[in-house]
Amino acid sequence: MSALLKSSRSRRLAFLLAVLAFLPLTPAQAAPPELPDQIAAAWRSDRLYVDAAMRPGFPQAELTRIRSAASSAGFPVYVALIPRTPYTRQERLDLPTLLQARVGEPGLYLVWTASDSYWSGTAKLVRPAGLAGRNLTRVQLDDKLDNKIVNDRPAPKIVRTIQQAGTAYDGRPLPEIPVGDLTPERTRSGPSTQDKEDLSAYVGMGTGGLISFVVVLTLVLRRRRPGRAAGSPKARASVEPRLAPVRTQADRWIPKAGRALRSLEKRRNLTTEQLDLRDDATARLAAARTLRTGEGVDDRAGGTAGDRTARAPDLLALTGAFVLARQAFQLASGNDLQPPCFFDPTHPSGTQLAAWSDDTEVPACKTCAETVQRGKTPHGLQVKAKTGLFGGGLVPYWTLDPEESPMVATGFGALSDDLAERVTRVYRGVR
Repeated sequence: MSALLKSSRSRRLAFLLAVLAFLPLTPAQAAPPELPDQIAAAWRSDRLYVDAAMRPGFPQAELTRIRSAASSAGFPVYVALIPRTPYTRQERLDLPTLLQARVGEPGLYLVWTASDSYWSGTAKLVRPAGLAGRNLTRVQLDDKLDNKIVNDRPAPKIVRTIQQAGTAYDGRPLPEIPVGDLTPERTRSGPSTQDKEDLSAYVGMGTGGLISFVVVLTLVLRRRRPGRAAGSPKARASVEPRLAPVRTQADRWIPKAGRALRSLEKRRNLTTEQLDLRDDATARLAAARTLRTGEGVDDRAGGTAGDRTARAPDLLALTGAFVLARQAFQLASGNDLQPPCFFDPTHPSGTQLAAWSDDTEVPACKTCAETVQRGKTPHGLQVKAKTGLFGGGLVPYWTLDPEESPMVATGFGALSDDLAERVTRVYRGVR
């Protein structure tokens, strides 16, 4: 019996030693590669990448059509079809550049993302060294039917982008668009929800401007009472009538975003993506309220983080409050985050890219994009010049020193999507 126990213990000890000897040889689990690295690696064997979560049930006809258009393009075409996530939403404009840097080859790089039944994407055309051609964005702006292509499936817009790249590449004419790829003409009565919101914004601004004009006209025609100084509070109230319509929109969108956010927070079992949207919307709404109240740190007066001053918000601050509140509403409502129009953030969102220079494209509303397309500069949001040859005249806001305002530095969020963070740092004294 003793010999049997010793034999059993010996076997257990030998097994334990074998396990301990094997553990150091087991390789550690490496972190999964970043999304651009995954796509670039997959492109080595297939230039059409479909995210693993989207492959089951993906319409084969869509993939076949995309492959056919890419193979007949005459230049390399790299396509990535991926779901919309917080990462792809944040890096939407930079993903084609990041992917091209990893592949290192000229060609057309297309990244298309999907959320529910809505597809959107970005493109980057890189020519071989020394080969000149048209700017892809300008070709897209010249394509009058570009905005009428359906977006409930990826192939129509991707195929059209490949054709537009061909025009930019070697000047080939754009072919006709199949009728099935175009959005059917509206047969229902009444505008869409987005149309109603845009119309409401313009009506609100127009009403505010009209009221301000009447007030100013009344004050001008009214004879000044004796003893009232020109710099009195009542006289200063009418100095900036252009603030009224923007203030009206900020006061409209801030509570609207608050209601949408509270509605989102009441939902049960929020997904990770919805939690991220909630946090992002909360940050933007808080920054909008900060800009609207005009509370901040007066650095020019030598203030510190604890020296809070309440100042009347200027046009830049009110416009920033309007933009951030509108974006907070978009996120809390589950809609796509839209950048503002770079030229005038009080316009509808910047749903198009305008070639502001040879190497710079900025989001713009349809009106401003068409103005740039004609070779002209949009009027833009006009603000008072602080110094320089213009004295106290009005100039486009982007001509101001970006160090003076986070709104100018970010183009109200059109150039970089960190306006809310910058407002928090500057106006709340967070260093």
